[in-house]
Amino acid sequence: MKSVKDIYKIGKGPSSSHTMGPFKAVRHYLENHQDTHHLHVTLYGSLAATGKGHLTDKAVEEAFSTWKWTDKETLENTERRSGDVTIEWKPQENLQVHPNGMKIASVNFDGDLYDRWTYYSVGGGDIICMEHPLEEDEEGVDYGMTTMSEILKWCEHTGKSYWEYVDEVEGQTYGFWEHLELVWKVMKEAVERGIEHEGVLPGPLNLRRKALSYHVRAFGQGDTFKTRGLVFAYALAVSEENASGGTIVTAPTCGSCGVLPSILYHMQTRYNFSDARIIRALATAGLIGNVVKHNASVSGAEVGCQGEVGVACAMAAAAVAQLMGGSPSQIEYAAEMGLEHHLGLTCDPVRGLVQIPCIERNAYAAARAMDAGIYALYTDGHHRVSFDQAVKVMKQTGKDLPSLYKETSEGGLAKALE
Repeated sequence: MKSVKDIYKIGKGPSSSHTMGPFKAVRHYLENHQDTHHLHVTLYGSLAATGKGHLTDKAVEEAFSTWKWTDKETLENTERRSGDVTIEWKPQENLQVHPNGMKIASVNFDGDLYDRWTYYSVGGGDIICMEHPLEEDEEGVDYGMTTMSEILKWCEHTGKSYWEYVDEVEGQTYGFWEHLELVWKVMKEAVERGIEHEGVLPGPLNLRRKALSYHVRAFGQGDTFKTRGLVFAYALAVSEENASGGTIVTAPTCGSCGVLPSILYHMQTRYNFSDARIIRALATAGLIGNVVKHNASVSGAEVGCQGEVGVACAMAAAAVAQLMGGSPSQIEYAAEMGLEHHLGLTCDPVRGLVQIPCIERNAYAAARAMDAGIYALYTDGHHRVSFDQAVKVMKQTGKDLPSLYKETSEGGLAKALE
């Protein structure tokens, strides 16, 4: 498995697969083609189908125009080259490895393409390149155990918890806990910015922000309704920041970035949990996401929204159970419920925007994560369907889902509300 840090990427929305991934791909290509004069980028499948709504073209153009040129001749012509990106859209054509495929080629002065490389944006801001491996792909982290069943047995044998397993594997590596501290800082800032902002989200839907009004109304309710209202407000706040292209943290993706921060922010402000305890919960939640990413997928284009919001709900449910003193088996049960009850969830963004149903879906999943965490604490942790089984079913369900329901905006709500 990769590092838990890989689950939590800090960047700008609205989509880890459609903006972070393509941006990273263009930068990787330029690192290996310092003398390029003009780029030709071809987007395939889901990247092309919903790329304009997800601002994929803007990410590609920004990655090229803000690149720090190193050779003298290119430096002298940076201003002229900043707009030299041609983007070709092929939504009906899929490449072999993943629905989010793209090809990048250099263009010579005669207009001929050369050195065409193939990239895939595989979810959570991660990319793979078929011609030239990324350095991070060669590093990896030796977790040894890659299923929750194995890790749960380790916890029961050692008496330790999931975050301590993460600490044993990579806690001593340079910058690990510092990264999680920064992640928590950025998450809190996204919540606090989001509950202050008003107005309309960018795009043709003219969707008004709701986080502020939910936050205000929550304080006029009784305790139970107030708790729900605040969780809704915090999730909406982060998701609306993401939809506006603000700085957020993938958890595990941009489209599902509101679930975990809302839960952690509410738990800290309501129960006064220290930053240290919140960060340990982040480690556990990251491990949950890591297991899914290793054994299945967190890409909406590959498995639907069950891999995004469903996994985010599982991560947040595990965090709730841990913060409230749950045992390793109760934490695993909470995560399983969070994922199980999102199985089959489609990814059908209206007009290709990360707004409807994505924003509301984050708020609802946050409430379900609270319920799953609390429900698990009432049990002894024993249950029939394991987390690993739920992950396996999610992967198969994702394969069985027609492409209409996997981030192409060709079916479901996207079709009904067009």
